Amino acid sequence: MTKADSATPHHPDSELPEPRVYERAEHGISRAAIDDNALKVLYRLREAGYRACLVGGGVRDLLLGREPKDFDVATDATPEQVRGLFRNCRLIGRRFRLAHVLFGREMIEVATFRAPHDDESEDEGQVALSEEGRILRDNRYGTIEQDAVRRDFTINALYYDIEDFSVLDYTGGFEDLRAGELRLIGADVETRLREDPVRMLRAVRFAAKLGLTIAPEVEAGILDLASLMQTVAPARLFDEVIKLFHSGAAVACLDELERLGLFEPMFPEAAACFADPDVGPQRRQFLVESLLNTDKRINEGLGVNPAFLYAAILWAPVQLAAAKRIADGEQDIPAWQQAMAEVLDRQVKTVSIPKRFSLIVREIWELQARLERHRGGRALRLLTHPRFRAGYDFLCLRARAGDANPELCRWWTELQEQDEAGQKTMAGAPGKGAKGEGKTGAKGKSRRGGRRRRRGRKDGAGQAVESGPSPDAGGGE
Repeated sequence: MTKADSATPHHPDSELPEPRVYERAEHGISRAAIDDNALKVLYRLREAGYRACLVGGGVRDLLLGREPKDFDVATDATPEQVRGLFRNCRLIGRRFRLAHVLFGREMIEVATFRAPHDDESEDEGQVALSEEGRILRDNRYGTIEQDAVRRDFTINALYYDIEDFSVLDYTGGFEDLRAGELRLIGADVETRLREDPVRMLRAVRFAAKLGLTIAPEVEAGILDLASLMQTVAPARLFDEVIKLFHSGAAVACLDELERLGLFEPMFPEAAACFADPDVGPQRRQFLVESLLNTDKRINEGLGVNPAFLYAAILWAPVQLAAAKRIADGEQDIPAWQQAMAEVLDRQVKTVSIPKRFSLIVREIWELQARLERHRGGRALRLLTHPRFRAGYDFLCLRARAGDANPELCRWWTELQEQDEAGQKTMAGAPGKGAKGEGKTGAKGKSRRGGRRRRRGRKDGAGQAVESGPSPDAGGGE
């Protein structure tokens, strides 16, 4: 039985809500499904006299029967008090102060209950908003009730209380989860979206990944305020884009981003290319093929590389920019080089791409032209290129979308399946000459350096791959 008989309304703006409490028999969450280190944090906080709950996505996923990606803890202990309990703790963040409790490579994030941003308080400087209403700093601490109503979506405001193993619902998220509906907390949707425009991207991700329907009032708010994405820091959007397209539901995310007007503010040049009535559908289809490949790899537990994703998103703008330069009389290679640089330079104004990834993006693009020259020793040397697998996968996805010659993809696939002699035969590369002859067969002119040690090929993420990959492997990511 529940301790409160009626669920709280979805929009508790005026008064703090009473929770609906779901006992263990009603919610079905077992401690056996909770990470051992998360339980250690919860128990130690409780033993020290603090309130401690699992919160957010971990509770949501457990209720859905999914395996949570991570487990976050909410408590009435301040970050400094949490650090006093755990030697393996570090404090991070200025905008949102958090405690990270480290267990080897695993990290449990601990957040202190926050108070609403408009709550009257003498804690000056703990909360700051921009002129657009965006949260710049949020370190005013409060109660669990206050913490619940200032979260974003109702399904993320569910708390698993380690004290009695119940699930606390202050905003109606439990019923929304059952109904498959995604709602913002609070009646004023515009204010909630202006506080943090990234909530619009989170709505898309949760809806696509969890199969939820975005509530009509939230959808209308996103359509009205999509342009606010241009006010979000480009570095933050880089991380959010990765979360979207590496969620295992990338194609659904793309469809929703375009439908709600969110893709264009983040990737204006790509959106313009896709809108071209003549070649737009084919250019977009290549991105769809790339995202399908990414979804497949993620759902199979394989690795992915952000560089491959951004190379796919921006490929159409690079093609267009290069074609214009070549049409103006510029030589092919300089035209492509300039197009790559210009597209990347313009893109970082909306969504930044760290240099460690943008360099790989350029290598993948540059390999497309080199892969077309598949004869002689040059082709064999490409097999040892550190980004060969990424470039090869990119080429085969282009072929699948009608953007490249399928025979070229098949040729490179077959080449990788051959032994060394077979590869030389396919490439038409000269073999060794008579004893004492070098690479050209001329006596006395042996190749410098003697025999080269055969290097293992690497995929686009720098990981060793097996020989003889298929174009479906997606190892470039």
